[in-house]
Amino acid sequence: MSAKKIRMTDTITAASIAHRFYVQGRSKLEIAEEFGISRFKAARILAAAQETGLVRIEFDLPVPVDLPMSDEVRAAYGLRRVLVLNRAESKADRPELRRRIGSLAAQLLAELATPDDVIGLAWARSVNAMAEAVESLPKCPIVQLCGVQAGMDMRDRSVETVGRVAAVGGGYAYPIYGPLVLPDRRTTDILRKQPGIAETFDQFQHLTKAVVSIGAWRQGESTVYDALSPSERDSIGRRGATAEIAARLFDENGNALSTGLAHHVLAITHEQLRQVPEVIALGYTEPKAEAIDAVLRSGIVTTLITDATAAERILELAAQRPPE
Repeated sequence: MSAKKIRMTDTITAASIAHRFYVQGRSKLEIAEEFGISRFKAARILAAAQETGLVRIEFDLPVPVDLPMSDEVRAAYGLRRVLVLNRAESKADRPELRRRIGSLAAQLLAELATPDDVIGLAWARSVNAMAEAVESLPKCPIVQLCGVQAGMDMRDRSVETVGRVAAVGGGYAYPIYGPLVLPDRRTTDILRKQPGIAETFDQFQHLTKAVVSIGAWRQGESTVYDALSPSERDSIGRRGATAEIAARLFDENGNALSTGLAHHVLAITHEQLRQVPEVIALGYTEPKAEAIDAVLRSGIVTTLITDATAAERILELAAQRPPE
């Protein structure tokens, strides 16, 4: 049986209706009255025009974002917003991918920030890339969320990052002049009481926005992991560590993980992070997918910026084990 032939007159009528609706901006009721049909028939004709390809809707975004995938991830985890770098832009080596993720984050932060904000920045190479890309920002305080990893080049240290971002808007910088990981709780307590560091820690309660990076509990994927001895890494791993943001650990279900490490890092706490109204997390590359999934399940993150490869994998994880 041959397919039913579509009449030319019906096609022209459908095209005319679609032109009035999509180009002229006329309502379905107005169109229905003009063509002598019901509003419901006008709606069916418009729907059929898309299904048959008579009408094609395209988005020419000014940023390299995969809109459908971004919306899928947002819906899967109940986030406020998600920016997924499109597939073409995601095909880059890690340094270049980091720069592109950082550039997206810089544009977003510049658009969201207000003079009333107090913005926190965690140490991470992606956050540093964002700092280098920020071109405008209102005058507001910029607060360092955790100490500095020993051995890092000065260009990559969070003290310099906080200073650079604060200088863009002319706001005040609150740095932490201290290492990320300390040898014991006593040393940590002493440093936290130092005037400069105590002043920065006091700002944590005032934070309105924070930019953090998601790390996976594996070598080369977490600043905290890389700062510990092999025995410490293994011990924490056996307790279920999957992800890290701002030196705070999470298990695969997004639960805050309490370990001895919590008492000898200079960093914002899980509870303080949870109180921040807007937390922008940068998490990218497929090896970090499980960590991204874990952090998103915590409920701390409101906005995610990632790449297409990582997004595909976390959507698979969300489908296998739907977030609550």
